[in-house]
Amino acid sequence: MKGATKTVGLEKRNYCKPAAIYSISLLSCLVVLFLAFGAVRAQAEWPHVVPSKDGTPISYEIYGVGEPSLVFVHGWSCDARYWRAQLPHFSKNHRVVLLDLAGHGHSGSTRSQYTMKSFGEDVHAVTEATGSRRIILIGHSMGGSVIAEAARLMPNRVIGLIGIDTLENIEYPMTREELDQMIAPLAKDFRTGSRQFVKSMILPSTDPQLREWILSDMSAAAPAVALSAMNEMMSQYITKEAAAIFDEIRIPVITVNGDLWPINYEANRRHMFSFNAIVLKEADHFLMIDRKEEFNNALEKAIDTILIKPVK
Repeated sequence: MKGATKTVGLEKRNYCKPAAIYSISLLSCLVVLFLAFGAVRAQAEWPHVVPSKDGTPISYEIYGVGEPSLVFVHGWSCDARYWRAQLPHFSKNHRVVLLDLAGHGHSGSTRSQYTMKSFGEDVHAVTEATGSRRIILIGHSMGGSVIAEAARLMPNRVIGLIGIDTLENIEYPMTREELDQMIAPLAKDFRTGSRQFVKSMILPSTDPQLREWILSDMSAAAPAVALSAMNEMMSQYITKEAAAIFDEIRIPVITVNGDLWPINYEANRRHMFSFNAIVLKEADHFLMIDRKEEFNNALEKAIDTILIKPVK
């Protein structure tokens, strides 16, 4: 019995030893893979910089994987931070690209003019650098004009545009006199004028701390950049370019808007391949921040709609 016990014990030791080595090896492999994945993830989350067509360095970040890629474009005097409430939600299933347009955030600011076309080239440069092949462009406010310009540069990649509280009426009858009156307070005292201008876009019910952050942040923008961008954006309504550009872009357009301003569906549909809007009641211009959960659901719906919409 002692001999048998010894033999069994020896057999156990002989079989257990390779198993232990295998377990240790497997654990080592898992650790290496985990560290490698962590390194790749950390590297992917570092900001990147790419030169735009005119050489201006454009800062951008990439999160998540999955097509179509979602490229988020901020509005006038804002930057990529204004999309932070969307990042966790949409990076689960998509590659999410955030960028700072020239003259904003961490991008270069050496241009003499900040046109919608040059901003579109910023988006184009970033998209090229990310290697995205199937793209939905999402633009807030001025970003709506920018993504239209970017789509014109990438006709075989962009499958749809989603405007955020923008593109209410691409035939809006702006005159030079009206534009001059709009810009005058900004030119006289940018910090004070911009606070008053932006304040009218925020509902009284918005959290006071959030309201003050938006007002302080946007009024701290570089006046030369902001004035040029405003003039260039609104001049497109005077020249009718705001509408004409959509005659060239044969892809679906959807907006997710608050209800501060009416939407002219007929005017938009005269130029767009297709147009629909999702309107959040009692939401203001910054609905992606102050109504983030409801907004994210609406944006998800807009993305799904584009994915099933045929393109001419």
